[in-house]
Amino acid sequence: MPELQGQCMCGAVTVTATPARDALGACHCDQCRRWTSSMLVTFQAEEGYAALGPVKTFTSSDWAERAFCADCGSALWYRITLPGEMHGRTQMAAGLFDNAAGNPLKLELYIDKKPQGYAFAGERRQMTKAEVEAMYAPSDEGDSQ
Repeated sequence: MPELQGQCMCGAVTVTATPARDALGACHCDQCRRWTSSMLVTFQAEEGYAALGPVKTFTSSDWAERAFCADCGSALWYRITLPGEMHGRTQMAAGLFDNAAGNPLKLELYIDKKPQGYAFAGERRQMTKAEVEAMYAPSDEGDSQ
């Protein structure tokens, strides 16, 4: 996969990342919808990505943090902080990059939380809240990604 160059809305943060696979994912959880006013569309970044500029992070759950531009608020990434196999796995906001390398949407998370007012065309893997949270947290955790 080619290395991508991107930036936040105001240009204060520049990002360099290489997609780990040729796929985009969309998350419809409550937090992603509040963060973006829609769904968060991302790609998994290989290790070694870089961001320069005023980056702020927010611990959004027991297993993850979110990064954003401190100047304009653009979503930058979602990173797993939970110890284990997925620790450090980072999902880059696809909108930072022109055409996100043209990768297709192959996964939707929290599909049972998606508002009824929109839907993507085509087939892809879809995971419910319970399926996603089973990967990260005990079943008594709240709706947080």
